[in-house]
Amino acid sequence: MQGFSFSCVSEDENKIRGFNEALRLFRKAYSGTLIQSILVRPISHNKMENPKPINTEKAIENLRTAIEFVERRVINRTDVIEQIICALLTREHALIQSRTGAGKSLLAEQIFAMFEGARIFKVQASKEQQPDTYFGGLDLEELKRGRLIHNTDGSLVESEFGFIDEIFDANDYTLRALLTTLNERALVRGVQHMTANIHTVIATTNYLRVSEVTEAVLDRFLYKSVILPDKISFVQYQISQSYLKHGGNAVHPPTCIQYPILLGITRIIKGEDPKNGISIAPEIIFFANLVIRYYEVQRNRIIHEKPHEQRQYKDYYVSPRTQAKALDLLRAVAFLQGRDHVSKEDVKKLWYLFCTVGIPEQKALFQKSYETLLHQYDATKGLEQLKSLLDLQDLLDQLSRDPSLLKKSIMELEGILVKRTLKEWAKETFKLSDKTEEGNRRLLEGYLKSIVPVTEEIKELKSRQEAEVKELFQPIEHIWGT
Repeated sequence: MQGFSFSCVSEDENKIRGFNEALRLFRKAYSGTLIQSILVRPISHNKMENPKPINTEKAIENLRTAIEFVERRVINRTDVIEQIICALLTREHALIQSRTGAGKSLLAEQIFAMFEGARIFKVQASKEQQPDTYFGGLDLEELKRGRLIHNTDGSLVESEFGFIDEIFDANDYTLRALLTTLNERALVRGVQHMTANIHTVIATTNYLRVSEVTEAVLDRFLYKSVILPDKISFVQYQISQSYLKHGGNAVHPPTCIQYPILLGITRIIKGEDPKNGISIAPEIIFFANLVIRYYEVQRNRIIHEKPHEQRQYKDYYVSPRTQAKALDLLRAVAFLQGRDHVSKEDVKKLWYLFCTVGIPEQKALFQKSYETLLHQYDATKGLEQLKSLLDLQDLLDQLSRDPSLLKKSIMELEGILVKRTLKEWAKETFKLSDKTEEGNRRLLEGYLKSIVPVTEEIKELKSRQEAEVKELFQPIEHIWGT
């Protein structure tokens, strides 16, 4: 969908020019946007219709160089920098909390300076601001007709990067208006519906205020960090040296990454590039979800056992949306390491998403959760069992979608991952000549019965599959029949 901003219409062009200029200066002074105009202009989108192929090896090298450059410029912030790079690669937003003067703005500006060809929207939030600070001023002629139409030129809507300083100084009405734009990458205000170009927004805050709206805003910022003031003498010395050299300003890097390259990388990571992909084996997905769930349980146990130490948390909740987006981070980690597949070791890096970077206790707990389950599944060969059962799940899903396949021999079906394992097992148990539906039932039930689960999670998966097999051959009665 292509959106347009609208122009005021008048018979007196000189008055209009004067009005446009006055309005432009007003917006520049008060709205926080870089430039605003009320001229008609189509919105450009950051999704390339015919993207050029990227040199992945060169892109990885440039990303690593960029990370190292920012780490040299912004002292002692390695974890936060790498977390924000993860946000950029996965097209998510990042929130930084710290006390005044801890270098939040420098960090955001230096990271954005690494990219070329992207528009940056910057604003200092305040309680007096209205949504037009972020979306552009209202078109006065449209307003006379009772229509809320924002002139979005130069606004957050048309920018690829956004920096919102002190975001929680904004009032709840304005924050609520931002929710859809941040999450859905769209401007939805009254009759105006248009796609937003936003790739990543970095927001900062000195404090957290709790309300229904701010909790929703926090949910839009998938990556969160806390920066504590540096008190180590040598680190303070390094910061002083950097200030003497650069005056506390962002430095133009020797090599910039073109924004279309970043966008191309994001498409690969999100599985939107048909020619380049990063695969995740089913057992790795299952294992990652187990680690996330285990960490969630451990976080809540600590919150309930030590409420005096966890006053800012009522409970710790991982939404299905956040859990699903962990797959993007896994692929981003694999990409940075030059692989076209995710390994089980990459799961350890999910702490960048599920922990607040800068709180070492959370990172230690996540890594302990990972190590505990990894040791359990390695010692018992649980991942091998998971692979066998999840391959079988693909077969069960196929049979459920097309029950007529039950009348054929499962061994003759094409593209069945579990077929070789089934065949090997069947050779040791009973003849393969039974190609009837009853033979398929015996084969599936017998194969599941032969598996002795080594963990409770695998036992739960096996029980679920046994119920699915039973339903395949004895369909349950729905409201529309069997």
